[in-house]
Amino acid sequence: MSLNTCVFDAYGTLFDVNAAARTAADEPNREVFKEVWPSVSNLWRMKQLQYTWLRSMTETYTDFWSITQDSLDFALEAHKLQNDLALKERLLALYWELQPYSEVSQMLKELKKNDIKTAILSNGSPEMLSGAVKSSNIYEVIDEIISVETVKIFKPSLQVYEQVENIIGCSKSDVLFVSSNGWDIAGAAGFGFKTTWVNRLQDPIDRLPHKPMHIVEDLTTIPRFFN
Repeated sequence: MSLNTCVFDAYGTLFDVNAAARTAADEPNREVFKEVWPSVSNLWRMKQLQYTWLRSMTETYTDFWSITQDSLDFALEAHKLQNDLALKERLLALYWELQPYSEVSQMLKELKKNDIKTAILSNGSPEMLSGAVKSSNIYEVIDEIISVETVKIFKPSLQVYEQVENIIGCSKSDVLFVSSNGWDIAGAAGFGFKTTWVNRLQDPIDRLPHKPMHIVEDLTTIPRFFN
């Protein structure tokens, strides 16, 4: 059966997870943060992912917004910025309106023009995802937003990928799954999706059982896989 559905991870794939820290660092009176924001942002993201995996393994699920706050607390304390409450609140507010990568809007429009179903499958809570999609002005070119909140376990649990079939009503053979996270691609490929890894940083392929079908540098060429 030919591909007719394109499912995207959200954070790091459609939306730039470093955008919140980058924006805050450029604002007035943030001289100290300006020096360390890349390190804070990277640690924030790393702990965010680690906490999702650990909570899945220990069966202590909490929503992604709570994890996002906890991981930011860790990153700020690691940089001795835990007492800058204004910075913390600003970073959290910015996370609700993360900037999309520059090619996202045009790529999604091309998919819709070719009658390809589009969806987001993300660890993010429904409210967070809705906020990011609306602030990015891509609401009209995304058909479905699927959150792990429906199953209360995080990627790469197979239960998460199953939600695409359950909610959209398609077969896994219809789906191209797109993510910038190698571990997410491995999980999706193991479930049975065709996969495209967006390798923006030119990282090595993860040493995991399932490999990406395609590797691209950004999202520009995604519509070509449906021709």
